[in-house]
Amino acid sequence: MDWQPDEQGLQQVLQLLKDSQSPNTATQRIVQDKLKQLNQFPDFNNYLIFVLTRLKSEDEPTRSLSGLILKNNVKAHYQSFPPPVADFIKQECLNNIGDASSLIRATIGILITTIASKGELQMWPELLPQLCNLLNSEDYNTCEVGTRRRACPGGSREPDWGSRPPACPLPTQGAFGALQKICEDSSELLDSDALNRPLNIMIPKFLQFFKHCSPKIRSHAIACVNQFIMDRAQALMDNIDTFIEHLFALAVDDDPEVRKNVCRALVMLLEVRIDRLIPHMHSIIQYMLQRTQDHDENVALEACEFWLTLAEQPICKEVLASHLVQLIPILVNGMKYSEIDIILLKGDVEEDEAVPDSEQDIKPRFHKSRTVTLPHEAERPDGSEDAEDDDDDDALSDWNLRKCSAAALDVLANVFREELLPHLLPLLKGLLFHPEWVVKESGILVLGAIAEGCMQGMVPYLPELIPHLIQCLSDKKALVRSIACWTLSRYAHWVVSQPPDMHLKPLMTELLKRILDGNKRVQEAACSAFATLEEEACTELVPYLSYILDTLVFAFGKYQHKNLLILYDAIGTLADSVGHHLNQPEYIQKLMPPLIQKWNELKDEDKDLFPLLECLSSVATALQSGFLPYCEPVYQRCVTLVQKTLAQAMMYTQHPEQYEAPDKDFMIVALDLLSGLAEGLGGHVEQLVARSNIMTLLFQCMQDSMPEVRQSSFALLGDLTKACFIHVKPCIAEFMPILGTNLNPEFISVCNNATWAIGEICMQMGAEMQPYVQMVLNNLVEIINRPNTPKTLLENTAITIGRLGYVCPQEVAPMLQQFIRPWCTSLRNIRDNEEKDSAFRGICMMIGVNPGGVVQDFIFFCDAVASWVSPKDDLRDMFYKILHGFKDQVGEENWQQFSEQFPPLLKERLAAFYGV
Repeated sequence: MDWQPDEQGLQQVLQLLKDSQSPNTATQRIVQDKLKQLNQFPDFNNYLIFVLTRLKSEDEPTRSLSGLILKNNVKAHYQSFPPPVADFIKQECLNNIGDASSLIRATIGILITTIASKGELQMWPELLPQLCNLLNSEDYNTCEVGTRRRACPGGSREPDWGSRPPACPLPTQGAFGALQKICEDSSELLDSDALNRPLNIMIPKFLQFFKHCSPKIRSHAIACVNQFIMDRAQALMDNIDTFIEHLFALAVDDDPEVRKNVCRALVMLLEVRIDRLIPHMHSIIQYMLQRTQDHDENVALEACEFWLTLAEQPICKEVLASHLVQLIPILVNGMKYSEIDIILLKGDVEEDEAVPDSEQDIKPRFHKSRTVTLPHEAERPDGSEDAEDDDDDDALSDWNLRKCSAAALDVLANVFREELLPHLLPLLKGLLFHPEWVVKESGILVLGAIAEGCMQGMVPYLPELIPHLIQCLSDKKALVRSIACWTLSRYAHWVVSQPPDMHLKPLMTELLKRILDGNKRVQEAACSAFATLEEEACTELVPYLSYILDTLVFAFGKYQHKNLLILYDAIGTLADSVGHHLNQPEYIQKLMPPLIQKWNELKDEDKDLFPLLECLSSVATALQSGFLPYCEPVYQRCVTLVQKTLAQAMMYTQHPEQYEAPDKDFMIVALDLLSGLAEGLGGHVEQLVARSNIMTLLFQCMQDSMPEVRQSSFALLGDLTKACFIHVKPCIAEFMPILGTNLNPEFISVCNNATWAIGEICMQMGAEMQPYVQMVLNNLVEIINRPNTPKTLLENTAITIGRLGYVCPQEVAPMLQQFIRPWCTSLRNIRDNEEKDSAFRGICMMIGVNPGGVVQDFIFFCDAVASWVSPKDDLRDMFYKILHGFKDQVGEENWQQFSEQFPPLLKERLAAFYGV
């Protein structure tokens, strides 16, 4: 029996739908209450579907709204719909997917896919067969393919006699719309046994529709199949050649949406089935060269992704080398701002520094928790992170052709290196000196994009180019000034390698002017570029500190909200780069008052605290005792932030319906600043710790469910252990088991910091560490032997094993053979320092207890010893005794044979330093 509405009820629902379109907030509130009441009646949802599918007398927006309210109900509590209601809704959807109105078809499609996503695909066995049957609502063969203009083999077009493609039946469009959404949401399920593998029928069916006369249907059909490429669905793999053939047939389709989906398919196939594309690669590359210049930007963007993906394939160099001559100019051309970009970026607005930022312009910042690392030989900041910010037009944070072209050029520069330059340099000259600013700007972007990959080949041109770029910093167009900042930052490493008066000084002077530019985008680009320069130049900046601080402090009074956050980063990076050189009364007097003023202005709930706390953490570490006058209020506030967050988390756990979950970033940043204070102030932090409950809070933080909280807790524990062990020692019995359970390399950074903290605790505990050795030793040995363990974790693990052996050699030495080889290889590249010193003393003491444990891997021990540049005298004696002891033990002849295996450099060093 078909369900029928009660007339009075129907009027009530219609009135509600009318009211809900009112802009009045009071009316909206009444509507929300009324909806809550009506949702108590199970058949309210029947009324909603009835209005959507059958009440043709109503206007379409009202009917669609009825469907959207129903969709929200399905999302929220479909599980509690009575079966007759659920069945009625499902049947109505299928009967009306071909409604005459595109809005109603789309609404019903959304409804079907929402029901399907509630795990209903299994419970709705007739859905897929019926949707697929609807695709047959006419025979796709009756559409004459010839009604579309196809390119002739010779490339010219057939004459278009104006024949219109026959109209596509609406049920087909509606069904395809719904199927595409289901394919997007449930691709894995469709390829599983749970539904009896419907894809075996669906994929061949979709492929038939590639030849359909309606562009909308062709586009849907490709989009549906595309959902299954990345997962390598078996049904698609079985039809892969047909699929590729059909794609080629659609290559010159008139419809941009179809061309876009063809390009998207080829990009994905490049990743998962390159084997099937290789035979056609030459033609595909030619095709993509054309599409990257498509007059429809969406098509061009999809095609441009092809170059990014190809660059990651091992065959890239081989297949692309002969096409670079065509490709490079196309990518360079794509790097110009479009007219739309310039409008969106307010490219004609030169001065906007007085305009306050709108809050949605400010991206959420995520705090990166502290990770403890060791200094390496010849270490320099890793440039790999710069590649992330491949261009500075963040207001267009949506991916666009300019960004994609620049990213493609960047990765190709890394593949082809200097071989790219013959195709680029002739273009670059014309671009960089072009009278039109848009062209000139794109040239500067090109120069920045190739910086990483082509650096060696660019070096001869840099003495001429860098001054030109520095000149561009004072161009009259703001967008030229901002891109010049970015590109110069990509060459900062080279600039710093030259005598400072050559380029560093002029670059720094101009960048500091740009930090005070009248345009906000330029301020932002200059601040970021200056931070990169600081990382590269480090102490080279010390002579100019006064001038730098004057500029950065002046910017404090000038900047709007968003750039203020970037300014904190530039100040923090400066502190990291020049370290204790900042600890001069004159500098402290300039820097600290504005920072503390901001600190006092911000409330505990304000997320702007994150970058400010990070900045202060760097400043405190650099200033050391110079930070003493400011430390008390800063310390107290950090403890309060941790305490508040923990209390809020506790309330939320107990009453999730009454309280919101806290933002734990507040606690993480506060813990990191406390680490900075402990590191900077050293023993001075003791009185602050004594007067607070930080150890109790730390005990809770170390057991938090969020890995980043634990990570920062262990960093702080290690820093407090170094600074004031007197307060840590009473807690050791409680802390050690927690540290032991966190030696889990699944959470790399947590594990790394816990390992480091254990090593610091060893050095303070001495022989009293003995009861805790077994809690941690097995995990540490397991980690050092794991394949693919990150370098930082390996090094910290080796140091801590060494330190454990230093304080408890009898307990650790029996396991020597299980870790000596990876121990030696992971510490050979670390610079001489205190941590390395204590770890090597530990290894020597363990060898004393268990010399047999090192015999098989003695060559690795020799190599590790040779990595020391200047060990302390008593450590050198330990090495000497072990080396000579081994030599005496095996006898002169065996030692000669053994040392034959040494590389020449190792042989020389051991002979020179230790006489063996």
